Amino acid sequence: MTQDASAPVNPQASVFVDDVEDAYRLAQEAGLEIVHPLTVEAWGVRRFFYRDSSGTVVNVGMHL
Repeated sequence: MTQDASAPVNPQASVFVDDVEDAYRLAQEAGLEIVHPLTVEAWGVRRFFYRDSSGTVVNVGMHL
């Protein structure tokens, strides 16, 4: 990916989950750096990005 359509940074990895709201809550509770808030995207995905301790940006989402 050279440029994400709606986020300020490009993710290096993507993980799709059954419950993105729960994953977002857990990420916040763990103190992870959220770099793109929980968002419903026009292409039918609800997602957020976090940066891990090594600097990798991870896209966590689910299809709607």
